[in-house]
Amino acid sequence: MDIFEEIKTNGFADEYIDPSLDLFEEINKLKKEKNAVVLAHYYQEGDIQDIADYIGDSLGLSQQAAKTDADIIVFAGVHFMAETAKILSPNKKVLLPDLKAGCSLADSCPPHLFKKFKEKYPDHLVITYVNCTAELKALSDIVCTSSNAVQIVESLPKDQKIIFGPDKNLGAWVAKKTGRDLVLWNGACMVHEIFSRERISKLKERHPNAKILAHPECEETILQMADYIGSTTGILKYATNSPAEEFIVATESGILHQMEKDNPSKKFFPAPPNNTCACNDCPHMKRNTLEKLYLCMKNGTPEIDVPMDIIEKAVIPIERMLEISARLGL
Repeated sequence: MDIFEEIKTNGFADEYIDPSLDLFEEINKLKKEKNAVVLAHYYQEGDIQDIADYIGDSLGLSQQAAKTDADIIVFAGVHFMAETAKILSPNKKVLLPDLKAGCSLADSCPPHLFKKFKEKYPDHLVITYVNCTAELKALSDIVCTSSNAVQIVESLPKDQKIIFGPDKNLGAWVAKKTGRDLVLWNGACMVHEIFSRERISKLKERHPNAKILAHPECEETILQMADYIGSTTGILKYATNSPAEEFIVATESGILHQMEKDNPSKKFFPAPPNNTCACNDCPHMKRNTLEKLYLCMKNGTPEIDVPMDIIEKAVIPIERMLEISARLGL
């Protein structure tokens, strides 16, 4: 396999990069030359967030992908995010710096098994969290994100029966917030399931005034400790608007980069995981690097491809989400 085939297949070949290159300058040049836009999730490494044209959570990134005028979308995130961009912009070229940047939550819900699960509840409407494959979106009625899941469920008639997947923790939180009896798929995110209640308690003892901020993908035992529960964007806004000076953050550690940039006088502590885990980084998110982003833009690979029949089905629930979000001012 030659070097360019390696990049196309894996997205992380060791192509030589001149160490004297200023990668920030080179990436900005490539943006202009190729009319490309870089979208980055808050969980990406700091350098990638700093070079991105837009940083956001899944809802914000979906909205940006839908409206961009760029010819090329470079998605610094994980595979399902780049797929969503391709679904919303099928005529644009969508690149992902590393094709192996997957998602444990998406992997926890194989479409063929979910289809059988769905068939058990023929009178239920299917809401799926955006953190899933294109094939799963194609089996859905409405897609949601952690930013709008509660509002989307509440926008439906109270007697509407609902299947919610793939994240059982987010689904349980939405059910609690809305009072709805949701049928949940048993999926979860590996990062948000490793936090240690005991170790967070000990960290809280050392910083008694710190507010605990948690993503709703966390387990219930962690959410019970939280002063605020919300999406990555919600967590960031809460930290900025709160008069508190210290925060314990129970989500992927990449968010701390933006929190510290926006609030230089405040202190942020990543919520500690259980003793078997060294950190709360997502290994998939962190596969992307500034070097891979540069090579991706330079070589135009690896490119995301979604079959048109899947795009035609998957775009419907995504557009329903965007329409509801716009109507509700989210």
